[in-house]
Amino acid sequence: MTASPPAPPSDLPRTAGALRAAGHTPRGIRTEIHDNLLGALRAGENPWPGIVGFSRTVLPQFERALLAGHDVVLLGERGQGKTRLLRTLAGLLDEWTPVIEGSELAEHPLAPITPASRRRAAELGDDLPVSWLHRSERYTEKLATPDTSVGDLIGDVDPVKVAEGRSLGDPETIHFGLVPRAHRGIVAINELPDLAERIQVALLNVMEERDIQVRGYTLRLPLDVLLVATANPEDYTNRGRIITPLKDRFGAEIRTHYPLDVAAEVDVVKQEAHLVAEVGDPLLEVLARFVRNLRESAVVDQRSGVSARFAVAAAETVAAAALRRAALTGEQPAVARPVDLDAVPAVLRGKLEFEPGEEGREIEHLVHLLRRAIAETARERFAGLDLRPLAEAVADGNLVATGERVPGRDVLSALPELPVLHEVAQRAGVSADEPPGRIASAVELALESLYLARQLAKDADDTTTVYGP
Repeated sequence: MTASPPAPPSDLPRTAGALRAAGHTPRGIRTEIHDNLLGALRAGENPWPGIVGFSRTVLPQFERALLAGHDVVLLGERGQGKTRLLRTLAGLLDEWTPVIEGSELAEHPLAPITPASRRRAAELGDDLPVSWLHRSERYTEKLATPDTSVGDLIGDVDPVKVAEGRSLGDPETIHFGLVPRAHRGIVAINELPDLAERIQVALLNVMEERDIQVRGYTLRLPLDVLLVATANPEDYTNRGRIITPLKDRFGAEIRTHYPLDVAAEVDVVKQEAHLVAEVGDPLLEVLARFVRNLRESAVVDQRSGVSARFAVAAAETVAAAALRRAALTGEQPAVARPVDLDAVPAVLRGKLEFEPGEEGREIEHLVHLLRRAIAETARERFAGLDLRPLAEAVADGNLVATGERVPGRDVLSALPELPVLHEVAQRAGVSADEPPGRIASAVELALESLYLARQLAKDADDTTTVYGP
């Protein structure tokens, strides 16, 4: 749910005359973004809070496009943060901007554009009332759907106004659509190719001549809007395409991408996931590598992509499994362990598209790639550490059982006191005085790595897993 905008400061001018006396001059949306972006860059501030993994690739291109005053379309597969990036644009607007109080199109008090507002400005002069619009109210977002009409985007004749006695030839019978109502703001259209081609044509005038025409009316409004959009690459989008004249009117077309390294993938998960239990960095790294393995797999349909939302949902699933296990065992705090990773393939299988011919083998592929991610993470975390004493202790009869009804203290009590266990915990970022669940998570990762390296055996049923010789 979107939070309500704050109340404007009480010391802001409330009439056109006071606004003019304060030295305020109208400024176009592109100039406003240009000036505020330059100011943020010069001050060393981050203009893109919450955007991870784009700092050396997408953001420099995006900044250049905005400084050039271009409309922008972001091209990329699902779940790459395109919409998230567009929403941060609102932060580059002035916090408060003056508008004619009661005007339909958020017109500037010193530069009205509709006949009604011009008439009011001429009648009231310096007494024209002014209200203030917060930057959050100047960003408008529309998901392109096949049923979107020209009236939704641009406007149409309002039958209620006609019924009130206005003639059909009166421009004031027009009910304005989303784009003119975003005057002096930003319009973001998600999944632009999904707009019917005849609807896309309606945007041509907005982007080139910066005006609108409705049903042949001579009313031409000099709109001041920045149009930004997202789209999937056209080479695999079967639902629609961006028509060539519209594509030509976008000043910049920028390709987005998934996180380029494991650290960036983990940062995205930490930022976006709502975790109901503690999930340590080693397990987040496992999930990050798992997602990267999926994006490189020949059995997964890469044309539809493997969204960053998959990694987020996987982390939330693992946390939920840990919370459920904690409820069953009474262990506190609830800490995720490698055994909780088993919940991921079955729960999230439906979020992926597989290549034809892989029907029935989806879970098998997911389990294989997850195990590979565990092995890669353990190899990275325990590099140079000799885990043979742990393998020998298990081989000597110290079988270790884990599962949804096994608390962390039972995992640790199954093993003798071994110096290597302290080193394992340290490598996982856990100290010896922390709760048993956190230490058990590190030990389980080491045991699973030994199993995947074929130095231990593992016997599993529906509820319990036992590591043995």
